[in-house]
Amino acid sequence: MKNTVILGALTIAGLSAGAAAAGTLDDVKARGKLNCGVTTGLVGFAAPNASGEWEGFDVAVCRAVAAAVLGDATAVEFVPTTGKTRFTALASGEIDMLARNTTWTFSRDVDLKFEFTGVNYYDGQGFMVPKELGVSSAKELDGATVCIQTGTTTELNLADFFRSNNISYEPVPIETNAEAQQQYLAGACDVYTTDASGLAATRATFEAPDAHTLLPEIISKEPLGPLVRHGDHEWGDVVRWTLNALIAAEELGVTSANINEMAAGTNNPEINRLLGTEGTLGEMLGLSADWGKNAIAAGGNYGEVFADNIGEATPIGLARGLNAQWTKGGLLYAPPFR
Repeated sequence: MKNTVILGALTIAGLSAGAAAAGTLDDVKARGKLNCGVTTGLVGFAAPNASGEWEGFDVAVCRAVAAAVLGDATAVEFVPTTGKTRFTALASGEIDMLARNTTWTFSRDVDLKFEFTGVNYYDGQGFMVPKELGVSSAKELDGATVCIQTGTTTELNLADFFRSNNISYEPVPIETNAEAQQQYLAGACDVYTTDASGLAATRATFEAPDAHTLLPEIISKEPLGPLVRHGDHEWGDVVRWTLNALIAAEELGVTSANINEMAAGTNNPEINRLLGTEGTLGEMLGLSADWGKNAIAAGGNYGEVFADNIGEATPIGLARGLNAQWTKGGLLYAPPFR
């Protein structure tokens, strides 16, 4: 078993090194399109709408990168991936980046040879149960059947939680959120566990959301963010600083409504550098001077993207919490644009 794991890691690492050597930024420019890996469907984060167009919080990151690189937020091919297929798709070069509610961990960074370019959502693993089960705490789930996505961090977190609390469970393995939802509503499992944001997004699609409870326990740290292959630092910088541009724009008061006015020049040098009216940040990235403006204009700043897709006014109903700006008690903090 150990040899299989090592060989699997080496295979992914070898694919990653070969794909990265080609120069992803040049490939995307030549292709005229960004290939972005997303989930198979999680409302609020990444899912096709009634017109078949992908939308959501993670989708917005893909569109911002496409806008920064190509000047066109629609120049994206969305590639659905599961917990099992996402890393192979990235390592092989099938996709240029992955924006799929994926947790930044040591082994994924170091052993699988991927580079996380930041955190776009600070999350933690939770539990959802039917209200009729009469459970108010995850510690009351002894003997429960639990739907859990394979190939995710949630598997080990779940085992650790039940072991540390000296209770048992029966896993019901599933591969996609859609399958988990189907199995859970059909009664094939008592509990569904995944990132708390994913549970909120899933519950929002139910016919009777109020008949299901999110238990209070958050049993892990799940910093979710976009990732690229190791070894292609130029491309990693593009994705990293595009995400930082969205975060910094909110802090600096740059919005989709005022961006054209601010792009004409302001008294704030950092805003000017961000929007390309001063300095040579775009040139340093191998992009146009207005790359930051294009990225922000694609869907708004971080706060707008959050509010429009998963915020309290949406069916998902998530509060900013840890995902508020550092100036408002959260963890969002973009390095300086200088």
